[in-house]
Amino acid sequence: MVPAYTVLNLKEDIEDQAPSFGFSPNLEARFARVPLELEKSGVSYERTAPNFRIPFGHMHKTQEEVYVVVSGGGRMKIEDEIIELKRWDAVRVPPETWRCFEAGPEGAEIIAIGAPNMGDSSREELEMQPGWWQD
Repeated sequence: MVPAYTVLNLKEDIEDQAPSFGFSPNLEARFARVPLELEKSGVSYERTAPNFRIPFGHMHKTQEEVYVVVSGGGRMKIEDEIIELKRWDAVRVPPETWRCFEAGPEGAEIIAIGAPNMGDSSREELEMQPGWWQD
């Protein structure tokens, strides 16, 4: 028996949610958990324009996330620490940890993977704070 699987292109088949939140064209955000029918995890694609800082910090109460920079680079603020990131760097962020990303001069493309899958409770799981990263 062949196991069931789902194949989708993150850039072509998954809707960009950034325009609905007013973040386009500086941010592209494609959340693939539901379209890919993921049962135990989540995955998203994010493209950030050059020198653009995400306008909010966020944290998850129980979900761990891994961010992989697939092109470009930038900086990430995790709690009170700011780290430099370049292509192919991977950053694990544990639950209950605030984070925010700022692209460098080349912009950045990131794949974010989260587990466990929070399903319908994902909105209660997420906490966001506009302007969290202040210089």
